[in-house]
Amino acid sequence: MLVRIAVAVLAAGVVAVAGQGPAPDGDVEKGKTVYVKNGCAGCHGLEGQGAPTSGPRITPPLPLEAFVKYIRAPRNQMPPYTAKVMSDEELKDVRAFLAARPKPAPSAVVP
Repeated sequence: MLVRIAVAVLAAGVVAVAGQGPAPDGDVEKGKTVYVKNGCAGCHGLEGQGAPTSGPRITPPLPLEAFVKYIRAPRNQMPPYTAKVMSDEELKDVRAFLAARPKPAPSAVVP
């Protein structure tokens, strides 16, 4: 359990630094459809905000190359999503959807 929490915190830190840059390539609306259709929202929430009992926050997302690499061969309990399940183009769209989500509020603002 402690290892799982540490991994989630580390992933959140990496994700918080990543994804800060120019607008992503990809179709945001198609990405939302693929994200929901493939069950991503079940663990990571409808907006990629994460859930305390399942997947971590995934917004803002990693850079595209790292995002695709992780989705294809994830660690821990997340299943791998091969190209047969989601094409590289669909992953690009999912990443665009996640990158378009509002950034989380700074912790000093959260009550």
